Amino acid sequence: MKIIWLGHGSFRIETAGQTLLIDPWLTGNPVLPEDQHEAAVAGGTHILLTHCHFDHVADLVPLSKKLGVPAVGQYDIMSHFGEKDGIETVGFNKGGTVDLNGVKVSMVPASHSTTFQTPEDLRTGGTEVGFMIRSEGHTVYVSGDTDIMADMDWMGDYFKPDIGILSAGGHFTMDMAGAAYAAKRYFSFKTVIPCHYRTFPLLEQSAQDLIDGLPGVDVIEPQVMQAIEV
Repeated sequence: MKIIWLGHGSFRIETAGQTLLIDPWLTGNPVLPEDQHEAAVAGGTHILLTHCHFDHVADLVPLSKKLGVPAVGQYDIMSHFGEKDGIETVGFNKGGTVDLNGVKVSMVPASHSTTFQTPEDLRTGGTEVGFMIRSEGHTVYVSGDTDIMADMDWMGDYFKPDIGILSAGGHFTMDMAGAAYAAKRYFSFKTVIPCHYRTFPLLEQSAQDLIDGLPGVDVIEPQVMQAIEV
């Protein structure tokens, strides 16, 4: 399995012959060079969406059309984009699991918000979520944008993820200290990869508090377009 950070909250996960693009943000992403955009999404087989904020959803429709692949996410959001933009979608909901050609993806709660701009006004797009991705003997928890929440207790106990991709930049999500607290209290990760940081000055620029808070856990500060192999 290869986990590749595309900057901010965006990832490319290559596993079991599939390439999952998680919240792929290309347009306006200040940490993903434009000359890397094609390579970032090449060969994508599915686009997974955690919520509808612009820095997660901006490229969903054009990428789905360009790559000819389905968007996968919360039912209400997928219904909207499927009907309005004519893209192929896989809509499901919290508690549900879909099988993406051998890669099992379960939808779990997150605690954030989810809105998107239309020509008329700002609208709420379904609900924000995270994912548990099971493949090649690993369970990867993709937190999506979230704060610490009590649901992490049962999520950690039930799914037992060994890899955590955690939003940890602060201001809009939990910060590094909060992510360390959540990981220590609710999960037994072997590997933790922080995200949703370093993008803007407003966000945390270092994962040191996360590293310091999780002794014995392999905390990997990702580098844009550099594969982490697990």
